[in-house]
Amino acid sequence: MNLDTYQTETARTDRPAPFNEAVANHAMGLAGETGELVDALKKLLFHGHKVEQERVRNELGDVLWYVARIAADFGLALSEVADANIAKLRAR
Repeated sequence: MNLDTYQTETARTDRPAPFNEAVANHAMGLAGETGELVDALKKLLFHGHKVEQERVRNELGDVLWYVARIAADFGLALSEVADANIAKLRAR
């Protein structure tokens, strides 16, 4: 699946909200999901717990959902965000 198709699909499970509320919800959700991923990795690295690839995939998917929605909030295509990031990295 390409990034823009994914972003379009994420809209199906989002709820309509005024701009400020949507951005706040998506930003807080991103922070929460990132925290879940970081917590799993912390347990792997510092507590010797096993972390299944499926868990990492699922947490990354949740992070990606929120990234896609924040991009949409600002009228950005996810592919545009990815392209701009690669251009920035190549310029380094």
